[in-house]
Amino acid sequence: MPPNKKSHPKEKSGLHPRNRHRARYDFKELVKSCPELRPFVQVNAYNDASVDFFDPKAVKLLNKALLAHFYGIRNWDIPKGYLCPPIPGRADYIHHVADLLAATHKGQIPKGSRVTGLDVGVGASCVYPIIGNREYGWSFIGTDIDPVSVQSSRKIVEANTALSGNVELRLQKNPKDVLQGVLKPGEQVDFTVCNPPFHASLAEAQAGSVRKLSNLKQQKVAKPTLNFGGQKAELWCEGGELRFVRDMVFQSRHLATSCLWFTTLVSKQANIKGILQALKQVKAFEVQTITMSQGNKTSRLVAWTFQNKAQQEEWAKERWQAEARASEHR
Repeated sequence: MPPNKKSHPKEKSGLHPRNRHRARYDFKELVKSCPELRPFVQVNAYNDASVDFFDPKAVKLLNKALLAHFYGIRNWDIPKGYLCPPIPGRADYIHHVADLLAATHKGQIPKGSRVTGLDVGVGASCVYPIIGNREYGWSFIGTDIDPVSVQSSRKIVEANTALSGNVELRLQKNPKDVLQGVLKPGEQVDFTVCNPPFHASLAEAQAGSVRKLSNLKQQKVAKPTLNFGGQKAELWCEGGELRFVRDMVFQSRHLATSCLWFTTLVSKQANIKGILQALKQVKAFEVQTITMSQGNKTSRLVAWTFQNKAQQEEWAKERWQAEARASEHR
């Protein structure tokens, strides 16, 4: 064993128990699923196979390999410079949402296309609809204010038979709206997922990237290199994460009967207080804050509903049980 080699646990215990990515990456198997990854796999100083996580192309191909190997998505790509989200953390979010729905459904995770999620800010990668559909058979509506992102996600859906007909992409024409103007009259969804922009300005986003890279390399980094990519709307917005989520909260009250569970990621712990205050103002019936951990990174999933327990059970009965009965007879 090389000197000073770090010992790694066999499983990433901080991830959700159903997360397929708890084990360390098996690069031999990943290369089989995505041969393009092979040139980027190297043996590091500790004699472990890995990729250079500071190389955007290596990161993108690792994502492509993970999606192919674990979810059967063979045709996946994103435009240069767009956000390339870490798959394990995104999968964790989906599994926690499944638990949330199960609590409304007598402990059983509702599966099938009658369960519909709304991905607010689907991005160019379409990653939440991919994982939600491949794990649980759910259908999705994905929205974004960026036409390039919408077109990229649509291209991914059309190129993969498993997703075709299960994911609909819509352009949010008003960039100041989060939820309003997305659903059609009378349309209902069972949950939302959202990964809001973290920062309040480009300068703040660049400073955040410098801090992250400096911590990873354990030395000072001067130039903000986005190894995971990201466009303006993906990384920052006026008022930052807190303003974005508070806007989402206030708009959600107008869709109280159109969605069972509203959920969003919250990256910054300091923002939780302001978000909970907004939820109190809109009189959400139930609010949950779920902590998620991936390596050294900790984030929070905030979920809320305007429906009481009896209404939640009625929702599940009307929307999900019909699908469950149909599945039993297939």
